[in-house]
Amino acid sequence: MRWGRFFLTILAVLLVSAGAVSIAHAGDEEDAVKETIVNAYVKGIHIDRDIPAIRKGFHPSFTMFIMKGEEVRTLSIDDWVKSIEKSKEKNPDGPDDKVTSDIPMVSVSGDAAVAKVMIYRDEKLIYSDYMSLYKFEDGWKIVGKIYYSHKD
Repeated sequence: MRWGRFFLTILAVLLVSAGAVSIAHAGDEEDAVKETIVNAYVKGIHIDRDIPAIRKGFHPSFTMFIMKGEEVRTLSIDDWVKSIEKSKEKNPDGPDDKVTSDIPMVSVSGDAAVAKVMIYRDEKLIYSDYMSLYKFEDGWKIVGKIYYSHKD
């Protein structure tokens, strides 16, 4: 009888420990997703216009879906980078607006993740972004985005 209780106690401790490790791992992955979004998207695109940071965090097949009325068009990361490079030529110092962000939701399942990203300019909400990411050998990459513009 004693060995039975001992065995059940050990089993319970192992199960609780395994759950704690799993939760900690999920938190690590959520943090890694947030880091990718902040470095490649928030800083890379909106603040620093840093092309190497953008290229590091966005997958080459990234597609942004843009809804205009009843139509949906797409924009590749290459075309988005070209427009950023053009804006850098016109205004090398970058925009004067203070850009901040909030990532209120990240959900990770294995090597797939989604995140909601709020972009603010001078404390005014301008975009609600919904991003899809996959985890590759070299880390998380943004592969898709839809958004709502609060500017309109």
